[in-house]
Amino acid sequence: MELQIDIEAPTPVFTQLIEQIKQAVMKNRIHPGDPLPSIRQLANDLALNNKTVAKAYRLLERDSVIQTKGYRGTFIHPDAKTNCAVDLNGWVIGNLTDTIKSFRDRGVTDSEIRIAFSNVMNQREL
Repeated sequence: MELQIDIEAPTPVFTQLIEQIKQAVMKNRIHPGDPLPSIRQLANDLALNNKTVAKAYRLLERDSVIQTKGYRGTFIHPDAKTNCAVDLNGWVIGNLTDTIKSFRDRGVTDSEIRIAFSNVMNQREL
């Protein structure tokens, strides 16, 4: 699997990594059970910060595209192909869009929505 990162692109580097790994899975260039390079190795190969690669791996693991097996390494998840089709970000945006529309329909101002959202995200009482 060959990954190419464009540091000049508007898309964040970790997102580029995620998209390229998912594309490789969908196009059968990598298969369930195939090993991935360690975070350190991939960061060195691509001249990236370890934290950037770690973030991409964390998000891919959250989405069950990869799985970490402790000291044995990181591998493509058995259900990776199915899980690549899940767009969690799209789901969140869709739900937020619907919720914000319902707030606006009830007369809540954008400022009130932002304040309430901030309070909820900071786990403060409303």
